Amino acid sequence: MSALDYAIASSLVALSLMLLALSVRALVRYRKSPTRAQLMWGSGLIFATGAMMIESVVFLGSVSSVLLQIYVFFSAAIVGVLSLGATRILRSPRVERAYTYYIVATCGLVAVFSFLTPLPPASMVSSGIITGDPPVLLLVLSSLVTVPATVVLLTASYLSLRRNWRWQTLLMIGGALILGAGGTLYIASFPVALYYAEFLGIILLFFGLITLPQSASSVTPVSAGQASS
Repeated sequence: MSALDYAIASSLVALSLMLLALSVRALVRYRKSPTRAQLMWGSGLIFATGAMMIESVVFLGSVSSVLLQIYVFFSAAIVGVLSLGATRILRSPRVERAYTYYIVATCGLVAVFSFLTPLPPASMVSSGIITGDPPVLLLVLSSLVTVPATVVLLTASYLSLRRNWRWQTLLMIGGALILGAGGTLYIASFPVALYYAEFLGIILLFFGLITLPQSASSVTPVSAGQASS
């Protein structure tokens, strides 16, 4: 391996450990405050950690069809699951339930077809980098998750800014946009950019998302009480 290869490998491992630390933090927060939002954010970060770990393992030379199948599913599920933690601010239990069913169903489809579709390493990995070239069917199914999820995240960010201006919400907008751009680069076969865009976008999303429950609850305590009754 060249010096550049060592630098990339080290950075991927470091990013994996950072995401793992954030996952643990999110789950600790969920244990202290067991809400749906905390659970979704923790779960989304677990998917992100898994995806980054697979990127690290593949870059270091250990690759298999199963790893690639898991990676395709994780890459789609990250944004979808994170977005489930932002639906409360929409203030519509019906929309929240419908969207939850939709994300669960589409993530399930991606999972099933990811494991039913052969993904030969020779066609998916080049020089230790996942090239972002799965079959068209998987790209379409993944888009059914990632596109609506990005829309939900941006809508939640907009509504949060309208109700209570918080600079942290800008982090959420930036994270959603970066993840969307990363997905475009993935489809366009620029996977190295996806690796770092994925990490940066998730970090921004996480620190933006954890402010949403406070802002939502502080603005609408009556609505929250009605929903629980």
